[in-house]
Amino acid sequence: MNNIKFKALEVSEINGEYKREIIEKEIKDLPAGELIVNVKYSSLNYKDALSAAGNKGVTREYPHTPGIDAAGIVVEDQSGTYQKGDEIIVTGYDLGMNTAGGLEEYIRIPADWAVKLPENLTLKESMIYGTAGFTAALSVYKLLAAAVEGKDILVTGASGGVGSFASAILAKLGYEVTAATGKTEAEAYFNNLGVKNIIDRKELDDDSAKMLLKEKWSGVIDTVGGNLLSTAIKSTRYGGAVTCCGNVASAKLDLNVYPFILRGVSLFGIDSVQCKRGLREEIWQKIASDWKIEQLDDFSNQVILNDLNEQIDKMLAGDSKGRVIVKI
Repeated sequence: MNNIKFKALEVSEINGEYKREIIEKEIKDLPAGELIVNVKYSSLNYKDALSAAGNKGVTREYPHTPGIDAAGIVVEDQSGTYQKGDEIIVTGYDLGMNTAGGLEEYIRIPADWAVKLPENLTLKESMIYGTAGFTAALSVYKLLAAAVEGKDILVTGASGGVGSFASAILAKLGYEVTAATGKTEAEAYFNNLGVKNIIDRKELDDDSAKMLLKEKWSGVIDTVGGNLLSTAIKSTRYGGAVTCCGNVASAKLDLNVYPFILRGVSLFGIDSVQCKRGLREEIWQKIASDWKIEQLDDFSNQVILNDLNEQIDKMLAGDSKGRVIVKI
């Protein structure tokens, strides 16, 4: 099957400039791995847009095919883990970063990277969630494991993919969600997620240098980092918990120890890339069952490979809204 031809988005580097085009590849062009998958759906994430723009912090060598998410049908598995025809999901690990990713019709990867598609979830639905939905669910999982008292939860970056999914899952579970966002005008969008309160993210940008702030939240799911995370931690109630999974605001955290030693606040780092397989499967089962969001289509905009140039430019400019699902 090495001579099977298929379409792929390829990013190439020419004299320091980066060119994106749809090309034709063959199975023999794919990297080593036991598992060959016919990709049916992928999605466009910010990390994919960075890779497509030549960000060497994401992808070291070009030409390259981005796509950190993929869902499709097993064609061949030399490891014997999966059968031909099995439906699987791949998120995380090195997919789409330095290994050719999901924005092409076929991928070849280590079998351990895949998770069998749970019942009650379609391939398309799994990519509406993708890495963003998985990260959100993992954040909720950690927050619930901390057994925080109270139902008032703050979600930062709430209009983004992770923030939107986290808000919707928490609301479905009966929590009173406060969404911190720069898009406070999107009231209808947040109401549809089940969000109770909307605040401007500027309210979380405290520059008073106080060691502690007034207690406001039982728990926090932070997706942005920086001073917003610092402010949220200093505003968390006694015994509360905070999860952290992003750094779009800043990778720096200017903070003292008082929230931790005087209020017993716990800070959990969320890593969806190298998440252990057993936990990964457990989270996907929750996504497909008790935590499944009814209004999934409201999160997504479906495109095809030929539409990706425009979508990548919009995402890099901050003009993208919701999840961009790619039908391969």
